[in-house]
Amino acid sequence: MTFSLGIVGAGQFSGQFAKLFLAHPGVSDVYVTDLLPERAEQLAAAEGLSGTFPSYEAMLESPAVDAVAIFTQRWTHGPLVVRGLDAGKHVYSAVPMAITTEEIAAIIDAVRATGLTYMMGETSQYNPATVHARDQIAAGAFGRLFYAEGDYVHDMDLGFYEAYQYSGGEGWKATASYPPLLYPTHSVGGVLGAWRTHAVSVSAIGVVDGRGDGVFDKDVSQFGNDFSNATALFEVAGGGSFRTNEFRRVGYPSHIRESRFRFFGTEASMEQLATVALWQDKKGVRDISELLEPKPTMSPDDPSLQHIAPDLRAAFTSGSAPVHDRSRLPREFDNLHNGHEGSHHFLVDDFVTAVNARTLPSVNAWVAARYTLPGIIAHESALKGGARLEIPDFGDAPQT
Repeated sequence: MTFSLGIVGAGQFSGQFAKLFLAHPGVSDVYVTDLLPERAEQLAAAEGLSGTFPSYEAMLESPAVDAVAIFTQRWTHGPLVVRGLDAGKHVYSAVPMAITTEEIAAIIDAVRATGLTYMMGETSQYNPATVHARDQIAAGAFGRLFYAEGDYVHDMDLGFYEAYQYSGGEGWKATASYPPLLYPTHSVGGVLGAWRTHAVSVSAIGVVDGRGDGVFDKDVSQFGNDFSNATALFEVAGGGSFRTNEFRRVGYPSHIRESRFRFFGTEASMEQLATVALWQDKKGVRDISELLEPKPTMSPDDPSLQHIAPDLRAAFTSGSAPVHDRSRLPREFDNLHNGHEGSHHFLVDDFVTAVNARTLPSVNAWVAARYTLPGIIAHESALKGGARLEIPDFGDAPQT
């Protein structure tokens, strides 16, 4: 069984996924649309796609497209997802799921009403540290887990200026001020992707930016945001807590590793830094860096990456780590590029398998809500000076 897919947005990120979707044996045809038609034409020609559509509306109206994959600006996803589901299309969405509680509720309602597949493509679901922690938690190696940390530390100077200029045009500074806590899924999802719980309350602190270059300036920002760094402490169901950092002004080599995690239990703990990862128990310390280290499958100088800022290219070239189980993946992926510490192959396969088998994907709407909503409420907390706020929960996915 196969289905056809429409890519929405022909920016820097979507091209890498278009190649993977096209190669997957569960996908028949891949189309693309973009607000800038020339970008859609360029992507279709570069990857040998089945064609382009002049608009998202035209794509949704076409019986030739069974599913859509949304790779548009991060604050636009919620409404586009609902429109796709309402049009009878399965939906894959880049992160974040949405930027308000109401948008998240609308997606869950649409998934429930239509019975269609929705998946959020959170790369941390298959971050090697998350995969290893998930396996060790399942095996009981941590004892009782009671605390974790997830950081997404990516300085604006390391490629983000160029990325926002590419996507935002002349008004790019207004969008480059996107609030860090509204892009929480790498840090939150990396923790909750291993620890089977959910956040129930949060207290967060935002740091007002001091660069003075018009980015993270309330008078310029379309979000009214001047926080460039933020830290949130979450309480979780069942007891315990986790902390996340979302940093955009930070002296840290994010081109080496932008997401990193720590887990602490009563019997063991695990800590990951930029270049080292450690497993620790009451007897001693074991270096597990090699187990979690992906091996690149593509050179950062590959011509297909020429439009991507050099400081961002590492995220598109990583292969798989030893902790990854590639046995479930199609052989067509064996020699194709990967990205974000080995996650891209697994995310594409998750969605294709869920659509064709009519099963729930790993990051379905209910899981995506638990990865996204904590950051939305955390941003509200930061705006209120760290007030502790309750986090709504939409519950577990219904059993099929």
